[in-house]
Amino acid sequence: MTVDDAVARALAIGPDSSPAERTIDITTLGARTGIPRRIEIWFHRVDGRWYLSGMPGPRSWYANVRANPRFMVHLKHGVKADLPATAVPVDEPTRRRVISAILDLQNRPEIAARVARRQEFDDWFARSPLVEIVFDDEELRTASSARSG
Repeated sequence: MTVDDAVARALAIGPDSSPAERTIDITTLGARTGIPRRIEIWFHRVDGRWYLSGMPGPRSWYANVRANPRFMVHLKHGVKADLPATAVPVDEPTRRRVISAILDLQNRPEIAARVARRQEFDDWFARSPLVEIVFDDEELRTASSARSG
């Protein structure tokens, strides 16, 4: 297996992917400071596209990508790779579809057991950060679309 194959496999997450497979790091530039900030976060794949989201409420990473949309995705499950990307805002229908998919995952018993309370759609829809990850590498975007078919 080549590194490109391993990257494609690491990005090909779906509803049955484990928490480890969903876990990445991202490096953003601080909204006020411009200093690089690295955090661990889950990413999601819905309809062949990748997204970052989080629990409802303000998030520093979200403020950072709103101010500086360019960031780095660091894969660490199955392959180590640093992938440059851009955070892109989503429209309301996409937000509804992606938040629904994320909550379907969050409310599964094996994941819900890790969370203090059941996650509610209206709260997530109104207050959760959400951006699409658009990778610089055109081959990654094309391969994803072909696989999600």
